[in-house]
Amino acid sequence: MVSIMIYNDIYMNHLNRVYNFSAGPCTLPMDVLKEIQEDLLSWKGKGMSVMEMSHRSDLFGEILHDATSRLRELLNIPDNYSVFFMQGGASLQFSAIPWSFLSSDGTADYIITGAWGKKAYQEAKLVGNVNCIFDAEKEGYTFCPNLADLQVHSGQDYIHYTSNETIHGVCFHHQRKWDVPVVCDMSSDILSKLFNVEDFDLIYAGAQKNMGPAGATLVIVKDSFLEKAPERTHMMLDYRQMAKHHSMPNTPCTWSIYVCGLVYKWIEKSGGLSEIEKVNKRKASLLYQAIDESGGFYKGHAREDSRSFMNITFTLPDEHKTEKFMMEAKEKGFIEIQGHRSIGGCRLSVYNAFPEKGCELFADFMHEFIKKC
Repeated sequence: MVSIMIYNDIYMNHLNRVYNFSAGPCTLPMDVLKEIQEDLLSWKGKGMSVMEMSHRSDLFGEILHDATSRLRELLNIPDNYSVFFMQGGASLQFSAIPWSFLSSDGTADYIITGAWGKKAYQEAKLVGNVNCIFDAEKEGYTFCPNLADLQVHSGQDYIHYTSNETIHGVCFHHQRKWDVPVVCDMSSDILSKLFNVEDFDLIYAGAQKNMGPAGATLVIVKDSFLEKAPERTHMMLDYRQMAKHHSMPNTPCTWSIYVCGLVYKWIEKSGGLSEIEKVNKRKASLLYQAIDESGGFYKGHAREDSRSFMNITFTLPDEHKTEKFMMEAKEKGFIEIQGHRSIGGCRLSVYNAFPEKGCELFADFMHEFIKKC
């Protein structure tokens, strides 16, 4: 097994790379970047780049098959689920899902724990009847509810929630299977931990956080749920055609899919999701510990029982200190730590490929900054 920490010692010295805390697009594994570099001009000696390949060629067919096969193995996806890639990011899914699965006389339930869940709900309202059965907006989106406590309306077409909210740094730490179809936006925590795919009827996730570059959106859908989609609809919203044509009713994001496949291979070599989850918990713990030990200097946004392992959000005592903190962090090679404009403060996104060494060094920086203030 190749350690997930393999590149930590050279990370900052290789081509003057920085520690990139961006919420997405984000850090990719160094091993993946090196393989991309080696194959950039001629993939596997075939005389052309992946960016130049016909999506209908046997060469790209091999790349697509390898990516989907590796993903199925990593997530233990049953045979009665279809896997394909779409375009338009999670934002297009906000519309495509109700367009395809919300019947004209039906209703869907939505759980809102942050900005992305709210956007999904608002888009669905444009299509049909939806209920908001939980909304943490009044509490500032600081926590996620216990799913076991929520009452879902019987006979709903589906229930929708966001597993991890990148802006507010909250997540669900437990799953629940309902008697109605479950749809989940896993854009920012897919492949960061073990979970049971069979608890869901449709999972979607933008690639640009834990899987690869922006452009592709992963969809995993149970075949029995897929059958509820209309047999004829707009081509780019047609889940049936996406599954039937293996992501290719038109030209897919070939480059993004190629990189996703390399990331899946890297996760395998790193020990699989069980090892990835352990490392992610350690990384987040380093940063939350620095917040908790600061005597209130750093104030975490998320309630402790809902803290995200992917996006650590916090504030400093005032705007002046926040600006100074971000400036000094950048000087030390830590970038993209500003919080989202809607809540301010700081946000540290530590997706799978972000090195544990970077979290150790940033925690040290946080402690030293307090001493200077």
